[in-house]
Amino acid sequence: MSDFFCKSRITAGPGFNRWLVPPAALSVHLCIGQAYAFSVFNDPLTRVIGISAPAAEDWKLTTLGWIFSLAIVFLGLSAAFGGKWLEKVGPRLTMFVAACCFGGGFWVAALGVYLHQIWLVYLGYGVIGGIGLGLGYVSPVSTLIKWFPDRRGMATGMAIMGFGGGAMIGAPLSVLLMDAFKSAQSVGVMEAFLLMGCLYFVSMLIGAMTIRIPPADWRPPGWTPPPVANKMISQNHVHIDQALKTPQFYLLWLVLCLNVTAGIGVLGQASVMIQEMFKGSVTPAAAAGFVGLLSLFNMGGRFFWSSASDYLGRKNTYFIFFVVGAGLYALIPRMGMQGNMAMFVGLYALIMSMYGGGFATIPAYLADIFGTRYVGGIHGRLLTAWSTAGVLGPVLVNYIREYQIGQGVAKADAYNATMYIMAGILALGFICNLLIRPVHEKHHMKHDEFDELDGIYPADGH
Repeated sequence: MSDFFCKSRITAGPGFNRWLVPPAALSVHLCIGQAYAFSVFNDPLTRVIGISAPAAEDWKLTTLGWIFSLAIVFLGLSAAFGGKWLEKVGPRLTMFVAACCFGGGFWVAALGVYLHQIWLVYLGYGVIGGIGLGLGYVSPVSTLIKWFPDRRGMATGMAIMGFGGGAMIGAPLSVLLMDAFKSAQSVGVMEAFLLMGCLYFVSMLIGAMTIRIPPADWRPPGWTPPPVANKMISQNHVHIDQALKTPQFYLLWLVLCLNVTAGIGVLGQASVMIQEMFKGSVTPAAAAGFVGLLSLFNMGGRFFWSSASDYLGRKNTYFIFFVVGAGLYALIPRMGMQGNMAMFVGLYALIMSMYGGGFATIPAYLADIFGTRYVGGIHGRLLTAWSTAGVLGPVLVNYIREYQIGQGVAKADAYNATMYIMAGILALGFICNLLIRPVHEKHHMKHDEFDELDGIYPADGH
């Protein structure tokens, strides 16, 4: 069994078509991207006991908001601790463990719903499922960067767009399954969790079995690295542990954290938010469609913006995210007050495209700054920024909403202050991005340091 997961078993032979690797990555990311559709479960989970309406013993929305936050926290933590392990054992074993955790997390969460024990739901989807999210998220990224050195941005876009598009499948699938299983005694969430855990486990297992890595120092036939005039693209490599000693790592950490904070809280409550802001005009099914639309733009933005960054440059691409994003957030309250649902949806769709683009561009940004040798491990550690944002974003949206309602503000207007705060957060991200410079040469690895530092041997995995 250990030989089956060994890196030497998944190293591609001569003539292997590199375009067979993106489908393996997508089979994992389309599954774990379901996390973005979790908000469609929030309303039914507030009626597990009452069924038709919330009972006194039912969970509150603020209590349920922590499920998504915990999943993102453990995504970042598992990616940070598992990134270096990924570089050592390879993507197949990492993706297999991710499948076990993500599928198993659904089953534990289903038990929590059945027993009405919120701590089991936190443990299942939040902790165990979150670990599956993190390991599944980072496992194909560095592999694709190495298969596509000629298009780093496009490669990371292919790997990560599936995560953004997972909700496009997960949202309608969740509603379909809940509708199929709901009865006078059940809202259908437990049964949906059980079946989705099985489906996602099988899909992720297929990805783990079909992934391949290139031989050491592989290059596409006929391609040679062009002379680099851009100082922001390094030809050297920085070790995983050394990267933590550079200011660039922490500036990039803040860039990702601030960009994600501004989008993740809204995305996590998208279904409830549009129903409250346009009361009576949006049904639960239409709200699920809104979540699916955001997922589509989230997915498309990951591929579009990361591919565009190959031409615009990573730093300039992030400048666009922060400047345009801040302006759009400032406009949203006005669209809500005017009842202009079409503009409201359009603005959020564009915001989500840049939110997704930020995720897909950051691995290529890291490869430009720190080199490609250990980009998978460095990317994993940087994802702790996502964990932090996974708490900050939902807390800002949920608790400011609760405070506003407690002060007598109508539910439709309870999100306005939060939107202006998000615009300010993106302005801070602009400053952090402005301060990023090339890494000082003292942090670069020497040729005789490769692989001896931590026993990583890309060629044979031993």
